[in-house]
Amino acid sequence: MLFDQISADIMTAMKAKEKIRVQALRNIKKYFIEAKTAPGSNGELTDDAALKILAKLAKQGRDTAQLYKDQGRPDLAESELAEVAVIETYLPKPMTDEELTAALREIIAEVGATSPKEMGKVMGVASKRLAGKADGRAISAKVKELLA
Repeated sequence: MLFDQISADIMTAMKAKEKIRVQALRNIKKYFIEAKTAPGSNGELTDDAALKILAKLAKQGRDTAQLYKDQGRPDLAESELAEVAVIETYLPKPMTDEELTAALREIIAEVGATSPKEMGKVMGVASKRLAGKADGRAISAKVKELLA
């Protein structure tokens, strides 16, 4: 399980005195614990849920780094991107454009969508199935392209 892997990696990073890695892993673990103890959860954190959290954290980190760059703070942007790099080591390899197209064609056929009006049906299935493997904006753009 990813939760256990992160906990073990925190100890390893602390022993190796990898400050940024420890900071990033502790942040990840904090979000994992919040998800495990959230109202309505059963105290467990599935790997799928953990991957969604990791993808969200990576996206937030990249967005924050971009804000820092825009505000002329490359030092903070660099630190943020270093943490994103740690997070990304736990994410599955992103899908290539060809893989995304193939997966979405399969989902479109499965759902039976034939026009752009049915994009919502496709996106509902695609977002769940491709979570952590492809960016939501990339999925949306590709679905629009395929249904047009």
